[in-house]
Amino acid sequence: MGFRKKSTKNPPVLSQEFILQNHADIASCVGMFFLLGLMFEGTSEVSIIFLTLQHSVIVPAVEEQATGTKSLYYYGVKDLAPVFFYMLVTIIIHATIQEYVLDKISKRMQFTKAKQNKFNESGQFGVFYLVSCIWATFILISENCLSDPTLIWRSHPHNMMTFQMKFFYISQLAYWFHALPELYFQKTKKQDIPGHLVYIGLHLFHVAGAYLLYLNYLGLLLLVLHYFVELLSHMCGLFYFSDEKYEKGISLWAIVFILGRLVTLIVSVVTVGFHLAGSQNRNPDSITGNVNVLAAKIAVLSSSCTIQAYVTWTLITVRLQRWIEDSNIRISCVKKKRSTTKGRSSRKGTENGVETSNRVDTPPKRKEKSA
Repeated sequence: MGFRKKSTKNPPVLSQEFILQNHADIASCVGMFFLLGLMFEGTSEVSIIFLTLQHSVIVPAVEEQATGTKSLYYYGVKDLAPVFFYMLVTIIIHATIQEYVLDKISKRMQFTKAKQNKFNESGQFGVFYLVSCIWATFILISENCLSDPTLIWRSHPHNMMTFQMKFFYISQLAYWFHALPELYFQKTKKQDIPGHLVYIGLHLFHVAGAYLLYLNYLGLLLLVLHYFVELLSHMCGLFYFSDEKYEKGISLWAIVFILGRLVTLIVSVVTVGFHLAGSQNRNPDSITGNVNVLAAKIAVLSSSCTIQAYVTWTLITVRLQRWIEDSNIRISCVKKKRSTTKGRSSRKGTENGVETSNRVDTPPKRKEKSA
């Protein structure tokens, strides 16, 4: 994403430059309206829809706490309200990290404009991937998914999710939706917009698909694998921008990237196979979360395989292009060195167009002694 420079001049109110410079303040003001709405009885019910998770159901607790109850959640139309509110929160956090962390580091390092844009992008994504990996791993541990991997395909009830699970998916959707207006706020170049849209669209497609099909644990595990690989990618980029001697780390990341794609494919095939093969019901039901049908099997598996193949092919083509460009640069540098060495050797034996090495026929003149 592009780097947004701040100017000392005050632009006109509601102009394009005004919105770009103050978009975080505008988002915070809009969010304050929802918070202030809690103070009044007439607007509190509407504000609660935006601030809290909706579509909850109270069910009996587990066997260890049989006398109590707990709340489980399912998805619905009202989920769009908290997604919008937390999208505003994400915009504010994005601007805060940019202004108080990344901009200060960029000034000290004195990057070029191209490196500065890449540094800002890697810094923003690095923070998001790090927080998401830690958060998702905590959820998997707290819900005993790592100790009992069969929960990935036999979670019960399969059409419900806990508070932390739903809040994680709401936050993920809010982040990737916030990335769309950030393309405008950060003044992204037109030629870079299609690539960013594909990147954002793929994440929205997979996060929303896992959320709507109640493949919560599978989506969570795949996101941890994917985000960890992406985190390594951006960390290698940050080290490379600080010092180019860390270029070997990018090659190491490429190997980890391929391994991550393979693990993702294996987990997807195994999980979807066990999850969808257990039921003989041929009628899908989106309300109860029953997707154990042949069409769902083909859709989920083909989507996972296609996306992994596309991402891997993109990496291979990018690496090949860089390898070809580097080889061309090296060849041109070698040719220039050869031409310069030849020019120096030819000029060494001549002086003003006359050879100096064989001039023995003209002895040096002696100075006449003055009387």
